[in-house]
Order: sequence, then C-alpha cells, then structure tokens
Amino acid sequence: MGDYDFIIAGGGTAGCILANRLSADGKYRVLMLEAGQEARSMWIPIPAGFSKLLVNPDYNWRFATEPEDNVYGRTIAVPRGKGVGGSTLINGMIYVRGQPQDYDGWEAAGAVGWGHAQAERIFRKIENYAPGGDGRGTSGPMHLEEVAERFPLSDAFLQAAREDGQPFNPDYNSGSQEGVGYYQVLQHRGRRWSVVDGYMKPAAGRKNLSVECGAHVTRLVFEGKRCVGVAYRKNGQEYTVRARRETLLCMGAVQSPQLLELSGVGNPALLQSFGIALVHAQPQVGENYIDHFATRMNWRVKDTVTLNEMSRGWRLARQVARYYLRHKGILTLGTGLVHGFVKSAPDLPTPDVQFFFVHASYANAAERILDRHPGMTIGVAQLRPESVGTIHIKSADPLAAPSIRPNFLSAQLDRDSLVGGMQAARRIVGQPAMQRYVESEVSPGSAVDSPAEWLDFARRNGQTIYHPIGTCRMGSDAFAVTDVRLRVNGVSGLRVVDASVMPKMVSGNTQAAVMMVAERGAEMILEDAAQA
Repeated sequence: MGDYDFIIAGGGTAGCILANRLSADGKYRVLMLEAGQEARSMWIPIPAGFSKLLVNPDYNWRFATEPEDNVYGRTIAVPRGKGVGGSTLINGMIYVRGQPQDYDGWEAAGAVGWGHAQAERIFRKIENYAPGGDGRGTSGPMHLEEVAERFPLSDAFLQAAREDGQPFNPDYNSGSQEGVGYYQVLQHRGRRWSVVDGYMKPAAGRKNLSVECGAHVTRLVFEGKRCVGVAYRKNGQEYTVRARRETLLCMGAVQSPQLLELSGVGNPALLQSFGIALVHAQPQVGENYIDHFATRMNWRVKDTVTLNEMSRGWRLARQVARYYLRHKGILTLGTGLVHGFVKSAPDLPTPDVQFFFVHASYANAAERILDRHPGMTIGVAQLRPESVGTIHIKSADPLAAPSIRPNFLSAQLDRDSLVGGMQAARRIVGQPAMQRYVESEVSPGSAVDSPAEWLDFARRNGQTIYHPIGTCRMGSDAFAVTDVRLRVNGVSGLRVVDASVMPKMVSGNTQAAVMMVAERGAEMILEDAAQA
C-alpha cells in the first residue's frame, strides 16, 4: 500500500473528522484504518434504529465491565461503535457541549489551550444549528436540531419541573446549562446525522484519502522511540504500513490505551506479565478511566398514550408510514426527549445531575425491550463523577477485549449526587402537573425512601451511559500520557486524538466534546506539519 503522511488508527468519531480535515487541501496522503465496515445498515439513518444497533455486533464492540463489588458483582455493558462513523452510528444523538467550567477546569488542571473560550470557538465550527443564538454555529458540518415531537406527558413534565422551581431553558448549549427543555440532537430533517454524513461523504473521492475497512490495528510499529506506522490484520492476513509524519491513534477510551499497551507503551510490570517488550514506561496509560453512571426510574402512567403502545400493532404501522412519508413521529426519537440539568442540593453553584425523560419504560433496558403497559422513564446521571477506574489489557492477544474496571460509586460525592438527583426526579413527578398522569412508581418504588435504600437501588440497577473518557489523559505534568498538543509523551511520531485524552468528565453526553477534541487536534496537527 505504500507510505502515507498520516495514518489514522480507528474510523470512529474522531478518526472521521481527522480524515476529512487532514486530506482537505490535497497536500498530505492520509490512510484511515477501521476494524468495522462501512455504515450500510438500514437502521442507521432512522433515529429510533439505535435500539437495534446497540445489540448488533456488526456495529457495536459489545464490551462489558469486570464484576465489581460496588455494583454487587454485576457486569455492565459498555457499548462502543464499530464501523466507519463509530459511536455516532449507534448512539442516542444527544448533543451537549457541557458547562464552561468543565473546559476551564481542564486548563486549570494543566491542559493549557483547552479552556472554554477555545472550546466554544471549535463548537461553533462544528455546529449547523439553524435557530442560531449566542455563541452557536450555523454553518458547520454537523446538523443539529431540537427534538421535534411533542407529547402530553413530556409537556406535563416540563410544567411539573417549573412547579418545582426549575427554570425553562430553551438552549442549554448557550450560556447557563441549568433548567429543563427539549434535547438537541444530531439530526437533519428527521434522520440521524453522523460524522459519516458531516465529514466522510464530503471527503469521498479525494485521491489523497484512503479508507481501509475490516482492518483491525494490532500494533504500533516503533523504531527506537519513534512510531513509524502500524500493523493490522485483515481477512486473516497481516500488513504493515508506514507513516512519514505521524500515526494518529483514534480508537477511543477503551481501545486506545489497549493498543498502546500491546505496543509496549505502558506500565512496565503489566507489560512484562504478558511478555510484551517495553518501548516506553508510561504507568498512567489505562488509568483515569471515568464514565457516567445512571439509574432509570420508571412510572406506570394513565390517561395518555406512551411510546410503549405506539411501538406496537396498528399504532406502529401508522408511525412507520408517517416516518417514511414525512420523516416525523416516534421513529425520529433517540434516547432522550426532555432534558433536565438540575442541582442535587440547592447550595451548589451549577447543576450536577442530568435527567433523560422519555414517555416510555423498559421491561429489559439492556436489550431495549419496552413494557406492554403505559409507562415513562427518567434516567438520572451525575454529571461530573469523581470515581476513577482503569482499562488495561488482560491478554497479549490484540483481538481480546481489555479489562474494564470503572469503580462506579466509589467516591462519596458521586453517591450523594446520584441519590439527590433521584430524589429530585421523584419530587418533580410529585408536582400537580404530573400527578394527573401517574398511576404508580414502579422502579425503585415508593417504599424506597432512605439514602441507603436509594444507594442500594443504584448499585443493583445502575448502568453506564456509554461515555468513557480519560485513559490517555492529556496535561502538562510528568504523569500525563499526552501533552497539550495530544502527542504521546516519551515517544515521537504518535498522537492520541479521542475521548481518552480528556482529563476530566464534561457535564453531559460526550460526543460533542469528542468532536471538539478532534477538530482542535486536526488544527494542531496541520499547524505542526506546516512548521516541520
């Protein structure tokens, strides 16, 4: 295949953005390697198709955590997108920038140049948000819309939240995040808008961009301490390609640290235990794993029709027809309908809890099987968890999944915040606007009332909401895996550009932040290449 200026290992969210930006002026020869295939499933453009894709091994790596005592020995699913487009093919499409303090916190912790002012500039570059507004982008590659559908139950929830004292916030991505309203989602005219749509399709046909699917990167190739390319496996054959300038690792917070360790960059004792030759000692690879942990509270409702009934029989047939004729209706819905960014305690300076309200309830949440009776759900997640875990190899086999240990709810702050958030959700549902529709609280049930009981419910039922970050943390200190220009410390010719470089969690869904990291990373790569 010859040599390339840049090799991108991983064709997910960040990889697609880099592929577009680095090949745009035709100056550099770029190769993107992706273990999955092109995005061809009929379910991908249909927003509600996420429920099918989340359990499809063709589009989801289907990772899972190790059993841990904090969640009573349960293993918890950690979906990660597989295929060109990565997790933007299978996620709930929710777009949340986070709070300005998140990025200023990154900078204060040593990620110089990644403060809110810089992040907001990049968000504007990404966004194509038709309503516009203060600090919003309106001409970027990623179409962004407010959830269009309205239902009596969702409007009642908004009214109940206001009765509880929560402000209505029509744009949580501009100014203050606090309040309730309808989510913004990456869609265009009722269809999912992934990075394939925003970045890869405009780059199609560029002679200097090559995309190799079904190519599982197995190893970074080093000469001394310089990364000169990668080895990958395709159709049972092994191949090696070289990068004249840089190799860019974009395999996400689960697989980027895994590939570094498989390639000899990591904790020497761990690598030695698997017979992997040491290239560079970097004990923090795979450390600092942070993820959002959420509970789902369910209620049985009355005097209204919910998604549970709409997704069956004649009602579903009518909704399917409505979608294909007008791109309207329940097939445009993802994982969240109404947002809530609330405080678990009144004295907090900013919201610390996120709500995901939907007029549906699950008989089996892991498999996305809806109840047969009318129901509604409020997902409750703590925004900025302090519990920190690890992701490390547990085999020298590059095709084996790594060991994922999130250590959920180990920090007292996380426990207090999540309990306070669940109590706030129950309090809002108890307001007059909602009570006309509520028949009973199903999960956890009204008998659960003390902090210990709430926490027990969370440990038994909580799940990740698929936002792993931090395992190749960037910073200015000696222990950071990458520097503030995303270069892997201690070696040359190698950067990490994905969620793994984030030093701390952002306040909300992470896909917007990943896009920001990739766009900013592309700028840095091109700046440095121009000066070389």
